[in-house]
Amino acid sequence: AGPMISAIVLIHAESAKIPQVAQSIAEIPGIEKVYSTAGAVDLIAIAQVERHEDFADVIADRLYKVQGVTDTETHIAFRTYSADDEAQAFAIGLDG
Repeated sequence: AGPMISAIVLIHAESAKIPQVAQSIAEIPGIEKVYSTAGAVDLIAIAQVERHEDFADVIADRLYKVQGVTDTETHIAFRTYSADDEAQAFAIGLDG
């Protein structure tokens, strides 16, 4: 398996169904995490797949069809930045 491709999915859901929608989405293979959020969207899901084509299965075929989901907006991640990257690189081989 090569490097995983990530996507951030912004999800609008029916208010009364948000907890059930979040749980259903979290159970979809390829979904790593689901956050309930305050703000313009109800839920944010992090999807990780091996190939771009797999997003169609995870998001279009599975996530979008979860009952209570009213709208989604998917953002494919090109690159990941983290404050930990430099520390991890520096630590390689140093802790015996």
